[in-house]
Amino acid sequence: MYNLVKIACFFITFCCNSVNAQSGFVRQQQNNFVINNTPCYFIGTNMWYANLLALPDGKGGNRSRLLKELDFLKKQGVTNIRVLVGAQGEDKLVNGVQPVHPALQTATGKYNTDILDGMDFLLQQLASRNMYGVFYFSNNWEWSGGFLQYLNWHKKIDDATLAKKFTWDEQQDLTSNFYSCDDCKNDYWAFVKMILKRTNKLTGKKYINEPAIMAWEIANEPRPMRPAAIDAYKLFLQQTGLLIKTADKNHLLTLGTEGYMGTENMQVFEQIHADKNIDYATIHIWPKNWGWYKDSTFKNDFQSVIKKTSDYIKEHEAVMMKINKPLVVEEFGMPRDNFSFAVNSTVEYRDKYYESVLQSLVVSKTSGSAIAGINFWTFSGFGKPAKNETPFWKEGDDLLGDPPMEEQGLNSVFSSDTSTWALINKYAELLKK
Repeated sequence: MYNLVKIACFFITFCCNSVNAQSGFVRQQQNNFVINNTPCYFIGTNMWYANLLALPDGKGGNRSRLLKELDFLKKQGVTNIRVLVGAQGEDKLVNGVQPVHPALQTATGKYNTDILDGMDFLLQQLASRNMYGVFYFSNNWEWSGGFLQYLNWHKKIDDATLAKKFTWDEQQDLTSNFYSCDDCKNDYWAFVKMILKRTNKLTGKKYINEPAIMAWEIANEPRPMRPAAIDAYKLFLQQTGLLIKTADKNHLLTLGTEGYMGTENMQVFEQIHADKNIDYATIHIWPKNWGWYKDSTFKNDFQSVIKKTSDYIKEHEAVMMKINKPLVVEEFGMPRDNFSFAVNSTVEYRDKYYESVLQSLVVSKTSGSAIAGINFWTFSGFGKPAKNETPFWKEGDDLLGDPPMEEQGLNSVFSSDTSTWALINKYAELLKK
């Protein structure tokens, strides 16, 4: 009987665990993720807003929606969600954008721990469903305050400059200063230490002992932003990796990079992921943002986008095979057909794009290569875009996977996108074989 149970568990999509409780931490073993020495592969999604949904209903949350969405994801074979730990900010514009709020860090050394009460609840619910979360601490970009907010708090960017819309050159110049701002880095590190010392009020476990946390992530898409900042960037990542791994021996750690598109070159990507404290690498793929197609010629450009995506994955996969660590395709997205934001619009091209990435995961599992998981961007579940005069988020709107500075519905996968879910479920089943 024991052998039969063991064999059955082996074929669970993500890990060898019982249905209703987690039996171990996710570990890195060469180019695999394992639990109890059993290799595991996963299909996941981005759900940055999960900690906010998990707030008590009277404090801005929507726990009934959260539970409904977690149940929905689990049913589809999605067992991993990527979540923002909490925003930095004071409810004011950053780069012309209203950042995510309520923020977790509201000022230097000041925290709104209601957000962590939400995270307590989320971790409890993930564990009960045998699901896992990857939690990132901060952000290279303005939509959750992030590095720009730390620079503002420490007088490297004044309020007027912070609020205005930057040119791309201005954004690169400003953000790159984070890595040489000692006060900014110390503030970030204090934030990280506060999280790592947290005890879950519902489970009684310290966060460092919560198996529902698969990994910590240093930031969303940390970039040096300028070649002159590369050395300071590498030092910051190295110092932060040592800090986190010294405090937390149980959880995996990754950086959150996009790949060489965000690290200036492949050499830097390899160097920062070869660090002994970094357990695996991530890549993000954004054909629209990277100019791989034009809206006006999208259908003609589409096969080229598929080819460029495959090449980008393979280039990073080769590096990870070289340094013998796993790779996660952690963000990839595609707008809905005809660039519509409507929930009921078709998603033919997005489904084709998703399938190309899902295939790479199955091929990697079959061949023993480095791709060990994917997280598509982005899950919006049972949320609905509001009918505002503009397509951007406003106070009181449903939280969606598209962050505030992007059109709501742009890259969203809603619960009603049946063709996309059929595709995801198909590949979840293939991973079990």
